[in-house]
Amino acid sequence: MNNIHIKAYAKINLTLDITGRRENGYHDVKMVMQKINLYDDIFIEKNNSGKITLSSGRDDLPNDENNIAFKAAEVLLRKFNIKDGIHINIIKRIPVAAGLAGGSSDCAAVLKGLKKLFGIFINDDELIKVGADLGKDVPFCIFENATMFSYGLGDELSVINSLPQYNIVLAKPNINVSTAWAYKMFDVSETKVHPDTRGIIDAIKIKNRLGIESRILNVLEYVTAKKYPIIKEYEDFLIENGARAAAMSGSGPSVFGMFINKSNADMAAEKLKKNFGVKEVFSIITL
Repeated sequence: MNNIHIKAYAKINLTLDITGRRENGYHDVKMVMQKINLYDDIFIEKNNSGKITLSSGRDDLPNDENNIAFKAAEVLLRKFNIKDGIHINIIKRIPVAAGLAGGSSDCAAVLKGLKKLFGIFINDDELIKVGADLGKDVPFCIFENATMFSYGLGDELSVINSLPQYNIVLAKPNINVSTAWAYKMFDVSETKVHPDTRGIIDAIKIKNRLGIESRILNVLEYVTAKKYPIIKEYEDFLIENGARAAAMSGSGPSVFGMFINKSNADMAAEKLKKNFGVKEVFSIITL
């Protein structure tokens, strides 16, 4: 085998709670995360150059050692003393800097792809540990499970039963948000309403749609949506157009609405695109 293709799936946060801040500046979180059928295509090809190269055809992405997917290859090849060269080509669909774990998912795909391409003997726990050192969302992206509870620093995970399938309208406003900025600005002491994490996990386990939808909440909205009111405008618009719940994903600015009916979701996506002049709008499903 000289080449491999992997799909790197985006995620949304059904809930995101921040419960404290450690002395080292990192935050303790509780999140219910869900993979969605929006993905980047990752192609990896062996060569005899002895070098790692990366391409994406995008000006808004680093195409060198500053790309987390490049770093993943660098770490794994060095760890197992692999001297072959590789070329990574990323066909990007997941919006950049959008709270959707696009970079983390690309990173995870490279780790999984290299393991298979080179027949690397590394168990899942060790691969996840390598991923956690590269980014806190990477372990979730390595797992095949679509719905998971993430806690601690975001790299501790437990499996939840699969979410009942939803049609998702996902839209990224024409702004970028720094994850580091959002977490830095968040003040736990000022946050009065937190997600019912236990409640939504229980609701997912018994596929109680109303119980799930009523508990969709992301505390980082108190920071990001305060600075960028367009986020709340998107959410309100999606609810007005039939979404059963709507929220921001991650640190933002992406917003998603949850629909049962595909035609309603498609119609809401088209209206959102037309009314707000937003380019990155997707009508997709949960995995």
